[in-house]
Amino acid sequence: MATYIVLLGPPGAGKGTQAKLIAEKLGLAHISSGDLFRENLKAQTELGILAQSYMTKGELVPDDVTIAMIRDRLSRPDCAQGALLDGFPRTPAQADALATMLASLGGSVKCVPLIAVPAAVLIERLSGRWSCRAAGHVYHEKFNPPKQAGICDLDGSELYQREDDKLETVQNRIAVYERQTAPLIEYYRQRGLLVEVDGARPIEEVGADLLAVVTR
Repeated sequence: MATYIVLLGPPGAGKGTQAKLIAEKLGLAHISSGDLFRENLKAQTELGILAQSYMTKGELVPDDVTIAMIRDRLSRPDCAQGALLDGFPRTPAQADALATMLASLGGSVKCVPLIAVPAAVLIERLSGRWSCRAAGHVYHEKFNPPKQAGICDLDGSELYQREDDKLETVQNRIAVYERQTAPLIEYYRQRGLLVEVDGARPIEEVGADLLAVVTR
């Protein structure tokens, strides 16, 4: 029977990295909603063009368009053994749609690991990042500082903070995530599918815990 896993985690939790590692180890397709949107937009598929028509107006892409993209992706041969979903669902309504979709494929969500990281740790991880102007080399004030403050070790160019990494933006991103995802976390908790994993530890430890959760 196919295995379907929904991975949840806030910005800065390392969700994308862990999703790729778990998918590779379990031999599952890794479906990132962000990658899927970019793929459809780039290929100018019917769904991509439809999504773009909303995005260019600054509107949210309706659930039925997103769900159709996910359904199309899950129907491909590489999802025959199942898939790890990253970035979808985002709401209880999308989770209901996913359950219906998977039931039609003869499957269901096996478990929903949540990489839990305190907001203070996320803020430290994200707001400490700096990039070099020449080639985008990434540094971190605490975890990977440059030899000389404000200067890239590799090419000597100036280091700067992207808008996404500035403290105020980071705080807002985390607040938005918590507000939007709380109902989804509760949805899966009530169904006995949610398993919290401490994401404030080294990548290897978090990965080992996640693997234990999804294989039990």
